[in-house]
Amino acid sequence: MDIRYSCNQKDFKRYTTEEMRDEMLITGLYKADEVVAVYSHVDRMVTLGCMPVHETVSIDKGIDVWANFGTHYFLERREIGMFNIGKDSTGIVVADGVKYELGYKDCLYITQGTKEVTFASADPEHPAKFYMVSAPAHCSYETRLIKMADANHRPLGSVETCNKRTINQFIHPDVLKTCQLSMGMTELEPGSNWNTMPSHTHERRMEIYTYFELPEGQVVFHMCGEQPLLEHPQRRRHFQLHLYLGNGRREHGV
Repeated sequence: MDIRYSCNQKDFKRYTTEEMRDEMLITGLYKADEVVAVYSHVDRMVTLGCMPVHETVSIDKGIDVWANFGTHYFLERREIGMFNIGKDSTGIVVADGVKYELGYKDCLYITQGTKEVTFASADPEHPAKFYMVSAPAHCSYETRLIKMADANHRPLGSVETCNKRTINQFIHPDVLKTCQLSMGMTELEPGSNWNTMPSHTHERRMEIYTYFELPEGQVVFHMCGEQPLLEHPQRRRHFQLHLYLGNGRREHGV
């Protein structure tokens, strides 16, 4: 399991493009019949990817749970949310004996205390891709499958500012109870290309995000740094997130 450490603003502004990518970008999340996990010391979050093709894959495959988390099983003190972003696929998740089928863009929240979790694909020719985020949890709630129709939809932005979009809140207090985990999916309208404008930070918690459905040949740019730095042309620290295009989408960016 890859482990990432936090950095401070003074150090970050001295990073090269390569150093920023090494620290902030996660690649290689989806490997056939494997679980790829990245642990961040920021909020103790874990980002995971699983693409089951020919096997049923356990959530702790390749992870030494006791050595990394000090628990007997992965979700003993954690909760997890996931999306299936494998286009034209149906993913099968079994959580403590209960089966859930996730179509494209369906979401599943699994509560703290769930002992056994496995992943499979209904069709190996169209494998599911489970994008997952796990957070520490102190109590259990209800494991629940959430479809797009069940999500809370928040339209934002405008055509004039090229940021017209809908934030679909799946794992959110208005939809279901969790200890602290929130997850959503933002959909940009045609002609819009700004997702985060106006630019902002998250002081209360960290944020992990992934991009998919990006056409081949397109890229994502992140403008990083404090406002005075961004305004100085020689001190802008933009870095380009190249795309993983195996199925027309990039894997993950943190």
